[in-house]
Amino acid sequence: MKKITKIVELVIDDEQAQLAIDAISLVNSPAIEENWIALNKQKKDNITLAKIDEEKKLIIGPALIPNKQIFRVDEDGSEYYVYFSEATVKRASELYLIHNNQKSATYEHSDRVSGVTAVESWIVSDPKMDKSRAYGYKNLNKGTWMVSMKIENDTVWDMIKRQEVKGYSIEGFFVDKMSKLSTSKDRKSTKILKEIADLLDIE
Repeated sequence: MKKITKIVELVIDDEQAQLAIDAISLVNSPAIEENWIALNKQKKDNITLAKIDEEKKLIIGPALIPNKQIFRVDEDGSEYYVYFSEATVKRASELYLIHNNQKSATYEHSDRVSGVTAVESWIVSDPKMDKSRAYGYKNLNKGTWMVSMKIENDTVWDMIKRQEVKGYSIEGFFVDKMSKLSTSKDRKSTKILKEIADLLDIE
């Protein structure tokens, strides 16, 4: 019998919204399987943008792609996929800015790094017309969250040039949508029971 792999939609827990996107990590193997474009001393055939200021030291790439299945392995070895809806990606991008996490960056989800700042953030509304195409991204999903980061840390920039880090990976707090719905129903039932008990004056 063929093994069925679980597919889980991850959503934002409203009670932990401030933790939705705590940081963006610079990694060698992005889970969303899309590398960034480093705007500095690139070969002309690697960049389709007409004019590039090589002194800016910017990296541009997708932080989250909606409806893209991302492979995961649980602590017990169970294999499954997770994904984010367009609405969740958009809300996560908003919360990232609302809670001023633009300077929160890490390396491989471990060490905090300084001198790495998000200077632009946008949602791809029309993949065929979006400016991300100018950087070589031709097949991004509608609703993809794009981030441009300024690198003022020479050590990090050297790692980028050596291709030791190639993309973004988000750090945040998300929950299984079905678990959240189940928890919400339990809370609602508890609230209803309490209201009934109050009406009946039951302790």
